[in-house]
Amino acid sequence: MNLKEALTQENVGGYDLLLRALIGSVAIVVLAMDLIEPGLWKWITALIAFVGLFTGMTRHCTPYLLIGFSTAGRKK
Repeated sequence: MNLKEALTQENVGGYDLLLRALIGSVAIVVLAMDLIEPGLWKWITALIAFVGLFTGMTRHCTPYLLIGFSTAGRKK
């Protein structure tokens, strides 16, 4: 498996996908409503929002790939 295949392989699915998208969306709403004071926690929330939405949209999680774990269904 080459690097391109490894980085585009879907390994997130089911409830894991739903949870990532939900947490990312909630974090975006929290940032948009300015419910967190500027500082370190705002950056951490932004990182959580980005990672949650990005992995939800691409259905790929690099740490899952590194440990050989997948919650995606098998391809038929």
